[in-house]
Amino acid sequence: MTDTLLDAVRRYVETHADPTGLAQTPVPGLTTIRSTAPSELVHAISRPLVCLVLQGTKQVAMGAEMFSFGAGDSLLITADVPTVSQITQASVERPYLSLVLDLDPAIIAELAVEMGNGPAGAGVAVRFEPTDAEVTEAALRLMRLLDRPESVPVLHAQRVRELHYWLLLGRHGAAIRRFGWPEGHAQRVARAVAVLREQFARPLRVEALAAVAGMSPSSFYSHFRTVTSLSPLQFQKQLRLIEARRLMQSEGASASSAAFAVGYESVSQFTREYGRMFGRPPARDAEALRRWAVA
Repeated sequence: MTDTLLDAVRRYVETHADPTGLAQTPVPGLTTIRSTAPSELVHAISRPLVCLVLQGTKQVAMGAEMFSFGAGDSLLITADVPTVSQITQASVERPYLSLVLDLDPAIIAELAVEMGNGPAGAGVAVRFEPTDAEVTEAALRLMRLLDRPESVPVLHAQRVRELHYWLLLGRHGAAIRRFGWPEGHAQRVARAVAVLREQFARPLRVEALAAVAGMSPSSFYSHFRTVTSLSPLQFQKQLRLIEARRLMQSEGASASSAAFAVGYESVSQFTREYGRMFGRPPARDAEALRRWAVA
């Protein structure tokens, strides 16, 4: 069945991928990925998702932890956390191929109640396991919808729900229940994260974010750090730097214009913090990334 899912993903991504190897599907939150060569390091604040690797290998680091996984594995991320990832095994003959689905906390909460499962205890936000056979089969049924575009609006919601169900029932179940449990700390922090993602270029006070989460400032700060591994200020800074990097690489923005666009008032401060995060000054890093992209 894995080979059949591999064929379905390969067929779709070869037809629909953009120059970076991403192919967004008509199903909200469902993406296929293809790479014909090992990648540069990619810094991101990942959203909660599950990634089914079908061919090739990839590494993902969160803090001091490094995860290496390959074909037949599924990576689970259950919080908005900073990651550094790299495709480590891929070629023209055997490209890296994966299927990524954003996790929907509303679906998870609804299913957990119907299944009679309460929230699990604390756990890590990033993990990987061998992909359960039922998850693979459900993913294949979802991919097959894409061959019948007229069926996608009618059937995609129930196929996505089915995939969430098998994830909850499988190896990742406890971690997924914890992420989706209504009014749990993860979901309260997620509300504040949504504000940060939308308004990262603006000055934001911890008290205002705590109010969004429905917590006291001290409790919010503690739970935010537990869930995301960062303080709210560090989280906002990483969002700003990642977006500045995208502006320079994809849109050709200068370092100073990118700095001001993401909310920095000092170019020198931006340059220092950018170099600490990405290991190169902004202009040199953007040029290196552009050269890699066309290589």
